[in-house]
Amino acid sequence: WVEESFTQFENGINWRSYVVCDVAYNNVNNWLWTPFIERGPANRMYIEVKFSMRDCSLFPGTALSCKETFSLLYYEFDAATKEPPFWEPESYKLIDRIAADEGRFTNSADIIINAEVRSIPVTKKGVYFAFRDQGACISLLAIKVYYITCPETTKSFTHFPTTPTGAEVTSIEQASGVCVAHAREESAPSFLCTGDGQWSLLNGGCACLPGYQANVDKQSCDVCPPLKYKDSVGAAECRACPEHSAAPHAGASECRCDTGYYRAPKDPRAMPCTRPPSKPQNITVNFVDQATVILAWHPPTNDGGRSDTLYRVICDACGSHVSYSPPQVADESFNATQVTISGLNPVTTYRFQVFAENGVSDQARDPQYVDITVTTEASVPSMVSNVRVTSVKSTEISLAWDAPSDPFSDIEMYEVRYYVRGLQNNSSSILTKKEESSLVSLRQRTDYGFQVRAKTTHGWGEYSSPVYKKTGQLLGTAYVGDEDNTQVRIIVGATVGAFVVIAVIVIMTLLFLRSRGTDECNKKQPSDCDTLEYRNGEVTTPLFTQVGHHRTYIDPHTYEDPNQAIREFAREIDASYITIEAIIGGGEFGDVCKGKLQLPSRPEMTVAIKTLKPGSSDKARVDFLTEASIMGQFEHPNVIFLQGVVTKSNPVMIITEYMENGSLDHFLRVNDGKFQVLQLVGMLRCIASGMQYLSEMNYVHRDLAARNVLVNAQLMCKIADFGLSREIESHTEGAYTTRGGKIPVRWTAPEAIAFRKFTSASDVWSLGIVMWEVMSYGERPYWNWSNQDVIKSIEKGYRLPAPMECPEAIYQLMLDCWQKERNHRPNFASIVRTLDRLIRTPEALNKVAQNRRPAPQNPYYAPVLIRPQWVNFNQAA
Repeated sequence: WVEESFTQFENGINWRSYVVCDVAYNNVNNWLWTPFIERGPANRMYIEVKFSMRDCSLFPGTALSCKETFSLLYYEFDAATKEPPFWEPESYKLIDRIAADEGRFTNSADIIINAEVRSIPVTKKGVYFAFRDQGACISLLAIKVYYITCPETTKSFTHFPTTPTGAEVTSIEQASGVCVAHAREESAPSFLCTGDGQWSLLNGGCACLPGYQANVDKQSCDVCPPLKYKDSVGAAECRACPEHSAAPHAGASECRCDTGYYRAPKDPRAMPCTRPPSKPQNITVNFVDQATVILAWHPPTNDGGRSDTLYRVICDACGSHVSYSPPQVADESFNATQVTISGLNPVTTYRFQVFAENGVSDQARDPQYVDITVTTEASVPSMVSNVRVTSVKSTEISLAWDAPSDPFSDIEMYEVRYYVRGLQNNSSSILTKKEESSLVSLRQRTDYGFQVRAKTTHGWGEYSSPVYKKTGQLLGTAYVGDEDNTQVRIIVGATVGAFVVIAVIVIMTLLFLRSRGTDECNKKQPSDCDTLEYRNGEVTTPLFTQVGHHRTYIDPHTYEDPNQAIREFAREIDASYITIEAIIGGGEFGDVCKGKLQLPSRPEMTVAIKTLKPGSSDKARVDFLTEASIMGQFEHPNVIFLQGVVTKSNPVMIITEYMENGSLDHFLRVNDGKFQVLQLVGMLRCIASGMQYLSEMNYVHRDLAARNVLVNAQLMCKIADFGLSREIESHTEGAYTTRGGKIPVRWTAPEAIAFRKFTSASDVWSLGIVMWEVMSYGERPYWNWSNQDVIKSIEKGYRLPAPMECPEAIYQLMLDCWQKERNHRPNFASIVRTLDRLIRTPEALNKVAQNRRPAPQNPYYAPVLIRPQWVNFNQAA
């Protein structure tokens, strides 16, 4: 290797480069090392090499070992050494053999600069990179070594530091965040750093403290200015202080009340400050006798800005035997503006204080009250006698009594007190000057009590002993002879009318329910409503109803010319618009590549490219493109999207959207235990939604498994791989019968294995298995059992146990999908609704399912295979 300068002044290039061109020698082995490069925080290092290379055709006859590639190697080491380590096959690892993809220059005037990027996982302190030449004519122009990070960011008021990506391209690194200043953690904040240096799936976060409001644009918590406050943790804004309060300093969590105003402990901080009420007004004595005083007053003129004014009565001379109505126990308050004080002594002077109070009176310590002095009357022994009932009607009772026997007292009036038996405290009374009275508007057929007392010049006497009598009934008794018969006719007519109305309502309800039942069956899959039918000795069940104006999947195999289906459902793309970047896998028909699609007037996009192997048969070509004609009929966010096909040039290609994280089963195994349950349920919801769309298109997948679900950078799952898929044929009422081919036993419903009939209900069984795969982070269903062991165990009623930490609600949904009778399994729409409900109420996922079902003894032991096992069914079977 020779060091020299490489210049292109018109492009601003003046680089030191290393050149080698030993094409005239045999056994060339030239090495060039980089200095020791410390990895720092990197988990995966990238190296970009810019180089030019001469075409071997420039050395006709003179080149003994001309090559057009060179090797890029690396050696990890835990310490820097003065000299790079010597070449040892076990020490230096080959990264790649690099060729000139952009082209080689074929004369001295052409200079074509190639750029290649490779990456390696690193674990030690640092690395040496080495370049090995074995006979090429190349110039190394520039080398850049770097690593990718998710940039420092602030989200949800949480600061996340710069985070290097994981050791693998598909790895996900979880970063923990720190709350910004003046914020508090609400739930542990975390952000996932994906392999392309992008942040994804923010969980948890912080919220601004009281006194600080959220600035969403700057992701900061800004202090509340003076005269404003914020009293809670969260995203609320600072608010102006309520009336009669102020916040003289910035950062207030509450406003202080002005002098003379207060805030009760239970008052919200947004409520204006208030003050105690003024004293009650116009207190008067409504009634007084030898043992009772009734006081009344008007409310205060100023309620202090509150609506909780109560009253309290204090009587210094009253003993413990005195009672109050409304009750006043332990100085408790009441809101009535009248009080009855009973149990007082005759001819005694009492001073009563009536206090007006509200929720802030105890803080003001300035009692507001009015007082009054009352003297009770002398004791009066006069009592009426011989209280009797003289007449009873439906709502009226008449009474009579004898006057008191005291000849020295003049009777001023009588008071008749009456009440429903047992409810003496809820009595009513009337006043009269006669020795008789009629009480009207009573309840029918109700037992009443009656008492009478007299008032003389000395005051009120005592009540008589109670007399009880029941009111009469309105219809058909001697006591209602004077009642208007019109009332009877009204009641009878109303009763008959009520019966007629009820009968009409019942008939209308039955008709509605009957029509609703028909509608519901029309809305459901027929498997929920129709009966089983037998055709040709086989049991089939309808899977869907024929609905007009509904887009339906068309089987490409029904076309006489398969190319017509391709032209109808897939867009032809010019091969010049496509650039293949790297091979990322292999399929049945050829390689699977990552590349770029640049359509005219559209931004460049990353795509996945399936290629057909050169020399494939016409049948292989048709089978290869059939999957594209299937995919081209679907357009749903949870089904893989077909960009187009290349059929007019070789190689034949199928172009689809690129899913960065690959297959779901591999992605889960690489990231075992890194997701929250709610995230896993979100993945299940994506898969179920995609399958709901396919089933509504009258389409059966037949091979639903985690390996056939792809995951993009945003962790959205999409249904893929339609190699085994078929339409639901209406003439078999939603059943698909295989005539050969392979069945993935571990994911297939028992009726599909036994009778080779596939329906959307058998896809529901497969979805249950996929749920189990997701919740177990890609574990193999039925572990290392043989296919025959799986079939026999399912026939005997065995079902997979709940994965570790699996919510009970999700495991129950799995068991519903694994019902032996396919008609008893939920449809995809029902499954999507169930998952939506669980996502909206995540507390329902807290209860973990118990692994109560032990696995049956496995008679055979075999290592777990990477590829799924299949049971072959051929035409002869």
